[in-house]
Amino acid sequence: MATLVLTAVGSVFGPVGGAIGALIGQSIDARIFKPKGRDGPRLQDLRVQTSSYGAPIPKLFGALRVAGTLIWATDLVEHRSRKGGGKGRPSTTTYSYSASFAVLLSGRPIRAVHRIWADGNLLRGAAGDWKSETGFRLHPGDQDQAADPFIASAEGGESTPAYRGCAYAVFENMALEAFGNRIPSLTFEVEADAGPAPLGPMLEELSGGLIAGAGGPPLRGFAAAGDTVRGLVEMLDEALPVRLRSAGSQLVLSRDDEAPLPIAASELSEERREVLPGRGEQPGSVVLGYYDPARDYQAGVQQARRPGGRSARRIDLPAALAADEARLVAEDALARAVRERGSRSIRCGWSRLAVAPGSIVALPDDAGLWRVAGRAVERQGVKLELVRFRAGSAALPPAESGRSVTPPDRVHGPTVLHLLDLPGLEDQPLQKPRLLIAAAGVSPGWRRATLMASLNGGASWEPIGSTAAPAVSGTALEALPPAGEALLDLDSGLDVQLLHGGMELEDADDGRLLGGANLALIGRELVQFGRAEPLGGNRWRLSRLLRARRGTDWAAAGHQAGDRFVLIEPESLASYGPPLGALGAPVRVLASGIGDPVPVEASADNIGEALRPLAPVHLRARLQDDGGMIVTWVRRSRLGWAWLDGVEVPLGEDRERYRLGVTRADGQMRLYDLDSPAFVYDAAAVAADRDAGPEVRLAVVQVGSSAVSRPAELPLVL
Repeated sequence: MATLVLTAVGSVFGPVGGAIGALIGQSIDARIFKPKGRDGPRLQDLRVQTSSYGAPIPKLFGALRVAGTLIWATDLVEHRSRKGGGKGRPSTTTYSYSASFAVLLSGRPIRAVHRIWADGNLLRGAAGDWKSETGFRLHPGDQDQAADPFIASAEGGESTPAYRGCAYAVFENMALEAFGNRIPSLTFEVEADAGPAPLGPMLEELSGGLIAGAGGPPLRGFAAAGDTVRGLVEMLDEALPVRLRSAGSQLVLSRDDEAPLPIAASELSEERREVLPGRGEQPGSVVLGYYDPARDYQAGVQQARRPGGRSARRIDLPAALAADEARLVAEDALARAVRERGSRSIRCGWSRLAVAPGSIVALPDDAGLWRVAGRAVERQGVKLELVRFRAGSAALPPAESGRSVTPPDRVHGPTVLHLLDLPGLEDQPLQKPRLLIAAAGVSPGWRRATLMASLNGGASWEPIGSTAAPAVSGTALEALPPAGEALLDLDSGLDVQLLHGGMELEDADDGRLLGGANLALIGRELVQFGRAEPLGGNRWRLSRLLRARRGTDWAAAGHQAGDRFVLIEPESLASYGPPLGALGAPVRVLASGIGDPVPVEASADNIGEALRPLAPVHLRARLQDDGGMIVTWVRRSRLGWAWLDGVEVPLGEDRERYRLGVTRADGQMRLYDLDSPAFVYDAAAVAADRDAGPEVRLAVVQVGSSAVSRPAELPLVL
């Protein structure tokens, strides 16, 4: 922008008037165009979070992404969590860290903060959801805002500034595990004003009312910083431009549609013809750097070229522009550099004293327009320094923002929690209770939740770590019909609804099925499926089923629509080992994720499936010649699920024991402890039991090292 020459306009009125005019001109010039010092803001100023004294605090307009300045922080807080231990086994202590801090965002009030990025990844999504655990408060910069209560509690209320007129954000106890246990570099999507910010009102505010104007091109977002208004105006003028003309004690933003002032030939007392720059000064290209909202406000570049030009010019504008807008700005800047490169001087009579710098004039016998770049009052008249003026913008084809890599914005959402009391899934029997915890979310953005457990009905809770990877889970849409566990079920099928579209199932051939693939919990029965057919809408049809896996035949007949479906995968299951004393007791588990307004609870009663032997099978009674019976059964083992050698399976318990109960028709029951899979039901006992009624019920359980199996039952007619 050509320098605005605010001369002592009062010189025409004599020495006294000249002195008054000089004072007025110097006052305006001193207040707005102070001596040139620090440059205006550039793109880099908005991308790098600072924490040093003297860093410029931008005044934000419209909507923009900024880094801000770290103005307060606590030391890292260490959190300690211990798991395991007991029975000679060492415990494991894990450490995590958090910190609290405040970031100054804007030197003027703002309306809201939307998305927040941490180290380039989304910390807060467009829906306002958080991707990592933290407390957050925004102080928008009202003139009556109070000091932040957390900072005040740490620093003392009387010494805590409220930063009135400045917007800042406070993070309380942010979890730092995902950021290398350090405060991450943050950037914020700030909405300072409702809608785009017109240039005129923006300059009026920044100049304290010394620049006036209601128009000017609107900017989607802008960050004003720097030491002087002069630096800001000159930086803006490189791109837009900013045309000011003096009007009394103010400078007024000129509009392109203002009618030019015609100057007649009779008014000209002297004229110097147009001066053109040399060939080496001919502009060839303009490269505009800006912030592109379509690319999450990442820096974008649009370029304008002119054939035959030699010089190149780079303009960095700390403003948010659409790609089309930025291209138009670049093309206009190049066109002005081409069309406005000529200059000339004219001298007019005293009647043109009111022609202020920034005014547009038309000269006689000249087709173009001229902008007044400077004005001087001399004895011979008024001298005007002119530069070529070009109004309007050319119509251009649409521009593209280009490709960018942006982090996904997946809403975390609430937690769906399942507490699984399952038989042992390994080939070695467990020696203490073990519960598996499967968790996921109704949204693909769900990642994890912290866990707490209670063994005393909720009277006290202990932390037990966090969930594993999201488990593929959902619900059964119908009741799974009963079926045997010995053969592949080719008749039954089941439709399940998964939590969201990011979850998928896959087929498994017979070899993979025998290897344990596609194991899922449906209700309380473990089932394998060989075929998973997508039906759309997160629905899948399961077929080619293997039923009652891992001894869950007892649960195969109790299905109903709405049963839980959980795909059993080691990487998606967290493990919790209650003490042996909790065997048979109820357990409650709470999960708390960043998308849970209150913790989510799951419970299990009478825990201990991992320690429970499998129920005996093939329970039979053979009648003897004397009227007695021989009752036999076959033992099953929780050691070595694959029957590889075709002979007796290993015991898997400290010794072989059984308990058999005989319940008569009158309700009386006798118990027998046995150490082999056979029972002699002698003739005298049969006759005595027959006297109570014609039917008895036999029930056999295997007594394991820590628990008993479910019963195998056999009704008899005596």
